Amino acid sequence: MGGAGEAGAARAAGVAGLVRFRRVHAILGSLMVVEGPAPASGIAAPRLHDLALVREEGDPPREALARIVRIEGSRVHLQLFADTAGFSTSAAVSFLMRPPEVAYTPHALGRVFDGLGRLIDGGPPLDLEPVIGLGGAPVNPARRELAGRFLRTNVPMIDLFNSLVESQKIPIFAAAGEPHDELLLRIGTRAEADVVIFGGIGLMFEDFYRVREAFEQSGAMARAIIFANQTSDPVVERLLVPDLALAVAERFAVEEKRRVLVLLSDMTAFADALTEVGLAQDRVPANRGYLGDLYSELARRYERASAFRDGGSVTLVSVCTLPGNDVTHPSPDNTGYITEGQICLSGGMIDPFGSLSRLKQHVVGKATREDHGQIMNTMIGLFAAAQDARQKVAMAFDLSDYDERLLRFDRLFRERFMALEAELALEPALDLCWQTLAECFAPEEVVIRRSLIDTYWPRAVDGRRAA
Repeated sequence: MGGAGEAGAARAAGVAGLVRFRRVHAILGSLMVVEGPAPASGIAAPRLHDLALVREEGDPPREALARIVRIEGSRVHLQLFADTAGFSTSAAVSFLMRPPEVAYTPHALGRVFDGLGRLIDGGPPLDLEPVIGLGGAPVNPARRELAGRFLRTNVPMIDLFNSLVESQKIPIFAAAGEPHDELLLRIGTRAEADVVIFGGIGLMFEDFYRVREAFEQSGAMARAIIFANQTSDPVVERLLVPDLALAVAERFAVEEKRRVLVLLSDMTAFADALTEVGLAQDRVPANRGYLGDLYSELARRYERASAFRDGGSVTLVSVCTLPGNDVTHPSPDNTGYITEGQICLSGGMIDPFGSLSRLKQHVVGKATREDHGQIMNTMIGLFAAAQDARQKVAMAFDLSDYDERLLRFDRLFRERFMALEAELALEPALDLCWQTLAECFAPEEVVIRRSLIDTYWPRAVDGRRAA
């Protein structure tokens, strides 16, 4: 991995000097069962999750990497990162005695890798750069800091009403057809982060092209790394994408003290891949056909988001699609228990009522302007009241003057803040909130501390409420 081809990576690891095992018992789909070293043979036993190289002699010979997924006595179960077509029980297996690896270097910034950590952008190789293994232990909690640093995204509905904090882990919940990747890319290309790492899980080619184009056209590619597993790639590769992205992110945060933003899309595809691979291993399904350890597998990835003492931070924003718009589906349901809030997309906009950042109280009014907290609460309260006025319109009730102004506020709120194309830094967005309030209401009609009204209320637009 780490940018070299399968055979090249194997040769670089010294496969020629490893013992080859030729007793293949069975090939079941993408699984291969091979007889490993006997306990008394003196040969080092293979380890769970390490790599193996499968080689089929022929003209030309065929090679494929595999990962050890189960060990039963001397029998070793391998999950191939390729189609097993063309392999037979006469194949030879060499255990590489190392986990999957990925290149870690500042030279990886601006590069595109596949789901095995191999370069696919046509640029210069990274074969001589240092590599790191996947799946190590998470960072010691004693080295972590409490969340307290504001992460700007320049998306008003997030910065204003659901502020993100460095080291937070938060999903985007969206039904099929919602522009979830568009929102994720807007966050990734505009967020104030030193490094952005995108992990695409089961992407269609047009989605992969859109991701790459978004980073290149925004100028953010120079600080970004993309790991992309496409729908045409083996399903098992999808299980590695979050690990690849998070392993590199942790190194940038700890060793170079960078603020790293990790974007994953989509974790429901990751859960589906876990299930497909697990069922191929004859594992017993649990809730709705998903495996019983889905929560643990998701938590193992999400919990790597952290702020490091005397270091940087890893913030994780993922997409979690809702099959059938069902929030009780195992993927979003388990995700909701692990993460610190959610961003809900509905009707192509961020839903202010379904979205929540559980860490925003650490930065609102502390790392942000003094009026942030009261403006946030007042705007959402008035938007909720406007929904009652909209129901009156639907039921043909008579509207009061205040109802009419609520409806105008509703329209301005949707246009200025809820539209996905809206892009504003926090301070201009707060000023626009004050302007919107002044265009629709009198100062005495809003529940905001008088000292803040005296400081921020825009008198120049106060007389335009009846317009």
